[in-house]
Amino acid sequence: MPDSLNPSAKSEGQSRKSDFPIFANNPRDLPLIYLDSGASTQKPQAVIDATSHFYAHDYANIHRGVYRLSQVATHAYEIGRETVARFIHSPSPDSIVFTRGATESFNLLADCLGRSGLIKAGDRIVLTEVEHHANIIPWQMLRDRLGLQLAVVPLMDSGALDLDEFERLLQPPTRLVSFTHISNVTGLVNPVARMVAAAAARGVMTVIDGCQAVAHRPVNVEQLGCDFYIFSGHKLYGPTGTGVLYGRGDLLGKLPPYQTGGDMITTVTFAETRFQPPPQRFEAGTPNIAGVVGLTAAIGYVESLGFDWIVAHEKQLLELGLKRLQTIDRVKIIPVSGDRSGAISFTLEGIHPHDIATVLDDHSNVAVRAGHHCAQPLMQRLGLAATIRASLGVYNDRDCIEALAMGLEQVNRIFK
Repeated sequence: MPDSLNPSAKSEGQSRKSDFPIFANNPRDLPLIYLDSGASTQKPQAVIDATSHFYAHDYANIHRGVYRLSQVATHAYEIGRETVARFIHSPSPDSIVFTRGATESFNLLADCLGRSGLIKAGDRIVLTEVEHHANIIPWQMLRDRLGLQLAVVPLMDSGALDLDEFERLLQPPTRLVSFTHISNVTGLVNPVARMVAAAAARGVMTVIDGCQAVAHRPVNVEQLGCDFYIFSGHKLYGPTGTGVLYGRGDLLGKLPPYQTGGDMITTVTFAETRFQPPPQRFEAGTPNIAGVVGLTAAIGYVESLGFDWIVAHEKQLLELGLKRLQTIDRVKIIPVSGDRSGAISFTLEGIHPHDIATVLDDHSNVAVRAGHHCAQPLMQRLGLAATIRASLGVYNDRDCIEALAMGLEQVNRIFK
């Protein structure tokens, strides 16, 4: 039985590194220690095989052809939509819009909401201090275009959001709140169910950035009751160029198209054009068909492991990592109050994060992210220009944590 299908191989503490060919094909003398899954995950063989097989055997354009190959490709693409819907517990596949990534999903949503009349001049949009730039800039652009207000929920010194201020900001004229499920910098897990319930009680629309959540814990949009949920496929062990926008059916139906062109229309004349209902209305042109096939395989892979195992495995590694890093001189871990998932962000006092990351790569083949992580407002709140972020995937294990720790000890020796 292949290791990837062997239940006993999912024992506590054992990683899934053997499922990912990049770790076997490393050209350097040292094994690759990949701790940058928060930026993008590596791809299991199952995803590579599914994408390759589709291009080799089943590729054609979709939704247009009556010939067999086009029908096969269309079926594969729409199976992907059904798979995503099941994965996040969407009530209907028609609530799943495929995009090129979470960034496009946010831009699509902000633009379409602004043209729909659901958000008007004088309304307020509420964000939080821990947001990724992709969940800030589209709303700023909408603010400037329509004359909106933009308010920000602050981060407390403990590392948690100020939920009292969040609830205060839900008062009129707030029309929409958009916040991350899990911080891409610190791994802070926000109490999204509480936040959505508070907003819904006041008739405020909710948007959740789920990019850092979907690979680490189960997501149920129907239970959450959120209006929109966004994530990218490449952080879920799937291909780049794939993203998802989940939208509540009644709200999606009120949004105008984002882009126009082929496959999103019912009729076109020089006098007027009529558009498809969602989700096709938002998928103009030829989409990333093979990417969606790969994303389908990625979800299948994650489901084969099960979130019980994934959550337990990563919790064990996070606890080990926090404990081990605290033994290293100069390390200062960015605090998180409550639940942390997927990542540890830290600094070494007196050493620039870019220097740390360079030494780790050069001397230990440890890949971590150094920088502001596309979250400059959060960095300003923390009083930092940059941090080191070690973010986890199912291919990490205790050896990865130890390699990081030993690499940091070497950094300290070099920068005495």
